[in-house]
Amino acid sequence: MLYRGYREFGSNSTCPLPASSPYRSTLMKKYIIIIITAFITVYANTAESIQIKDFVEAARSQIGKTLRYDPGYQVIDYPYGDVPIDRGVCTDVIIRALRVAYNYDLQEFVHEDMKKNFPKYPQIWGLTQPDKNIDHRRVPNLQAFFKRKGWSLALSNQLSEFKTGDIVSCIVPPNLPHIMIVSDRRSMDNIPLVIHNIGNGTQEEDLLFEYKLTGHYRIKGIE
Repeated sequence: MLYRGYREFGSNSTCPLPASSPYRSTLMKKYIIIIITAFITVYANTAESIQIKDFVEAARSQIGKTLRYDPGYQVIDYPYGDVPIDRGVCTDVIIRALRVAYNYDLQEFVHEDMKKNFPKYPQIWGLTQPDKNIDHRRVPNLQAFFKRKGWSLALSNQLSEFKTGDIVSCIVPPNLPHIMIVSDRRSMDNIPLVIHNIGNGTQEEDLLFEYKLTGHYRIKGIE
C-alpha cells in the first residue's frame, strides 16, 4: 500500500493525487515515520556496538597493568572506589571496564540495590548488612545483581550464543566462583577468548569452556 501510494503521487503518475489529499498526507507521514524509525534503529545498534567494543577494549587495556590476583579485603572509596590497578580479582576486570566504557559504577549500583533488597542476595558471608567495600567484588553478588537487571541468558555450549562483550561466570575447582568477559578475538579452534584475572593478573586466554559455566549475561539498558 505504501509503495503504491508513493507511485501514485509521483511525477510519472497518470492520475496524481491532489496536493491537499488526506490520503497523500497520511502516506507521507507513514513514509517519514518509517525512515526515522529505521534511522534511529541503525543509530542505536551502531552506538551499542561501539560501547561493547569499548567495554572489551577497556578490559584488554588492563593486561600488563593488573599483574597479580589479590583477594584481600581492602577499605576503598565510595563511589568509584578501587584497589591499586596492579592487583585485583576477576570481578575487578569487569568493574573497571564498565566504568571506562559505560561510566557505570557497579560498586554504587550493587550497594544501593543491596541496601533495599539485602535478603535477595546470597547470604554466605555472615553479614547482616551491605558492605560497600567488598559486595560488588564478589561473584555471587554480581550474578544476583545481573539477574535482577535482566541481563541473564540461558546457559548454552553453542558458540553462536556467545557474543563479544558477554559476561560469563563459572566454577574453578573445587568451588571458586569466577567471572570473565567474552573477547572479540578467537582461538585457532574458533572459540572466543575471554579476558579475566584467574590468578596471574588480567589475561586474554582460551578458557571459555575450560570450567563449568554457571551464568551467562549480556549488558543492556545502560544509557
